[in-house]
Amino acid sequence: MTDRSRLLNDHPPKRGPVLYWMDRDQRLEDNPALLEAQALAMADKQPLIVAYVLTPNQMSTRQYLFMVKGLIELEPFFVDKNIAFTVLSGDPVQTLTALIKMENVGAVVTDFSPLRQPRFWRESLAKAVDIEVREVDAHNIVPCWIASDKKEYGAQHLRLKVQKLLPDYLTNFAPVQKHPVTPQAQTINDWATLARTVGVSLNDTPLRLSGVTMATLVLNAFVDDLLADYPANQNIATRQGQSGLSPYLHFGQISPQRVALAVTESTVEPRAKEVFLDQLIVRRELAENFCYYEPRYDSMSAFPSWARQAFEAHILDPRMYLTTPEEFETAKTHDDLWNACQTDLVSKGRIPGYLRMYWAKKILEWSSSPEQALATAIKLNDTYSLDGNDPNGYVGIAWSIGGVHDKPWIDRPIFGQVRYMNLTGCKKKFNVDAYIHKANKK
Repeated sequence: MTDRSRLLNDHPPKRGPVLYWMDRDQRLEDNPALLEAQALAMADKQPLIVAYVLTPNQMSTRQYLFMVKGLIELEPFFVDKNIAFTVLSGDPVQTLTALIKMENVGAVVTDFSPLRQPRFWRESLAKAVDIEVREVDAHNIVPCWIASDKKEYGAQHLRLKVQKLLPDYLTNFAPVQKHPVTPQAQTINDWATLARTVGVSLNDTPLRLSGVTMATLVLNAFVDDLLADYPANQNIATRQGQSGLSPYLHFGQISPQRVALAVTESTVEPRAKEVFLDQLIVRRELAENFCYYEPRYDSMSAFPSWARQAFEAHILDPRMYLTTPEEFETAKTHDDLWNACQTDLVSKGRIPGYLRMYWAKKILEWSSSPEQALATAIKLNDTYSLDGNDPNGYVGIAWSIGGVHDKPWIDRPIFGQVRYMNLTGCKKKFNVDAYIHKANKK
């Protein structure tokens, strides 16, 4: 067992096929969970089965469509490697328990998520079966539980820990081998029927092309064309300054390891690499750390005490504008810039990074309470963003609305001591009118 993995129960493995329950990391290569499953299967000369379970009502239609089209691309890759790839639908624990029994599976390997529902599924499966279940962190460069054994209160603390560990973890993975033991049968997945179980049609066009091939193309284009100017352009909403990799990382269609190595090996100036890698590794893994060690990551109780106390002192502050959740969702506020952000989110599945903060902070300013603001922001992000339902989203909103991983600022109405943002600050950063025009352009 590698230090990227850990046991979820005390049962020994049995003789039989090894099952890799692929959930969060939907790729073949650069996947340490799959590599570990293959090593276990090869050591005992057993077939390797990869299973994904489509679970209804866990994400939005656009997210399901993006994900299913990525899964379809994987099927021939697994067939080429002599690995069975089956996609099922239903409750993950019940569905996988039945599969384990039907295939006489001897051991299970799965990938890691810090979020509440996936953790419950993994723990429940480990209790429901009498074979070994192990979990591998295939989503972080430094495994979450190794990077830190506690909730970190800021990037500076996690940064020091991760930087010490990076030389051991930021390395190339071995390629997946053609599996030497042929499965009993290669499942032919009925993709159209599977898609319907989560409410999507394969005839629909996703907001952007998904899958491992597209993820690699997006990475290469970013490194070749945009990385050099990333420090200058990352917060300018009218420029193509960001990588565009967030949905591919969210669905595990590309490994952060591969992204980091591509950036590290590029010929751009060291400063550009440093700024981007800090976002990719430290900030991203800080969000994983928060959701892993803070079970209330999506509630106001997860905010720091100084923020909660200040909110209590300002709860009766009058709001110049009081906006309903429906007005937020339909981009019918009094603020043209905020409306443009929401229009971008609904139509394109994303908001430029800097404006995500403005978007969330104005929801706080125009809502009846911090609790209402938090609920509205999470609902809108998880419904419309391609990278919704993600630690980065929860923590980004918690930073913007509740001061998580930030420090107290000057006390002001409504915000208390949470950092403030306004339209004037945005105008100093970029051409606001140009962004509004572009967002509203049909």
